[in-house]
Amino acid sequence: MQTAHIRWVGEQQFLGVTPSGHAVPMDADRQRNSAPGPMEMLLVSLACCTATDVVIILEKKRQKLTSLEISVSGERAPEPPTVWTKLEVVFTLRGRLDDNAVRDAITLSEEKYCSVAAMLRKTAQISFRYEILP
Repeated sequence: MQTAHIRWVGEQQFLGVTPSGHAVPMDADRQRNSAPGPMEMLLVSLACCTATDVVIILEKKRQKLTSLEISVSGERAPEPPTVWTKLEVVFTLRGRLDDNAVRDAITLSEEKYCSVAAMLRKTAQISFRYEILP
């Protein structure tokens, strides 16, 4: 079992420590915005999870990826709990890449490998799209 820890540092600010020992400051007060909030960290987690999958899959397909950027945009429920209800993941890739290989990598991540997407899909509709630049 993995365990994360949170220490309250004042107001709505916390210091989180991940199971691997990394400290992450967090601020739930979106007005003050002194650190990332918990819900926005889920967007970053989704992007990182699917990016990892895509990089590994494209490498196995012997594709020449030179850069990858992912943007995740979301809408939240209007009433508490204000969960993510709609998410859009946009991949921007560069390199010598086959369109079918990229589409397959993203599909595999979305449907099979990305555990963050699998969890968020319980409350949110998730759409994926991509663009390959030269």
